[in-house]
Amino acid sequence: MTLHLAVALDGAGWHPAAWRAEGARPDRLFTPGYWADLVVEAERGLLDFVTFEDALGLQSSRPGEPDERLDQVRGRLDAVLIASRVAPLTSRIGLVPTAGTTHTEPFHVAIGIASLDHVSRGRAGWRPQVFARPDQVAHFGRRPPFPALDRSPDRDPALLDHLRNLFGEAADVVEVIRRLWDSWEDDAEIRDVATGRFIDRDKLHYIDFSGDWFSVKGPSITPRSPQGQPLVTSLAHSELPYEFAAKASDVVYVTPRDREDAAAIVESVRAAEAAAGRTEPPLRIFADLVVFLDAHDAAGRKARLDDLDGAELESDAHVFTGTPEELAALLLNWRDAGLAGFRLRPGVLPHDLAAITRGLVPELQAAGAFRTAYDTGDLRGRLGLARPASRYAKAS
Repeated sequence: MTLHLAVALDGAGWHPAAWRAEGARPDRLFTPGYWADLVVEAERGLLDFVTFEDALGLQSSRPGEPDERLDQVRGRLDAVLIASRVAPLTSRIGLVPTAGTTHTEPFHVAIGIASLDHVSRGRAGWRPQVFARPDQVAHFGRRPPFPALDRSPDRDPALLDHLRNLFGEAADVVEVIRRLWDSWEDDAEIRDVATGRFIDRDKLHYIDFSGDWFSVKGPSITPRSPQGQPLVTSLAHSELPYEFAAKASDVVYVTPRDREDAAAIVESVRAAEAAAGRTEPPLRIFADLVVFLDAHDAAGRKARLDDLDGAELESDAHVFTGTPEELAALLLNWRDAGLAGFRLRPGVLPHDLAAITRGLVPELQAAGAFRTAYDTGDLRGRLGLARPASRYAKAS
């Protein structure tokens, strides 16, 4: 079985001291050329897609709250706009930006991602993300204060209820957005100069969604995009986000520590799908790993970065240090736990991205486990997902 392979791009890399590493380009982090170079390199390696991180607050070394550190990268560009900027410079690789569900209007996200799918000619995806940090609420002033995240939800029923509400809202956001993507039928545009008819109004549909958090009438202002519905992906670490992924996503990123853990997580995800009564194709499950790749001294390179940062790197995902050959062996071993692919987080950019495309990919190709050319142009098709028909087409 051929592996799917994606890369998660974030700042100078996933190590907090990555911007201080040899070869890093911190002076270019907020330039379009920096991101274009990374995505072009990822496409050179025939990767399925790249993801772009985003948030509604400054990065922080403290989970759930801001910090006062001045020695780490702070600030970022808008992920959807980055993806739109690099789309014309690439032709095959998928582009999957993060956009939040908590403080963002579904209508705006729907037209942004649909526009990206048009600009990229069918290579767009979206990672919806819940933003639960209390400090971010003050940026918008439309919600009551959020509870602090300094305790375990399993031991705090009030916090657990709050998170359930946020994930419930997120599921509604995805549902609204999918309906808006369907609200134009594929042939709604006539563009007949002779008759003066640009669209067939009967093929634009009100979605008339009404839920606990908002109501949206529709239709979208953006015609149906090449994929019909761009790919929806989500990151999940536990039961609640597994439930969300089962209801709302096409792809889920998980964070196993080893092969046995990967098998257990796959089982949990499939159980969540069954409990949700999922009728869509099964979730494509990707495992996340933070990677430091070198032919000789990856562990030493990471250790030097740890020293610069003043602490050993901590991550929600497994941290791998080693050679491309060793990483290829690990991925092939974990694949047998039921994983469809992997989303790799380069420790340092561009170094570890190039090590993936020029070191890891040839190893996987030699094992017959990775493509030697792109076979499809659209992102859904690359993952074996059919283009969905508009749910409203039968009503015409």
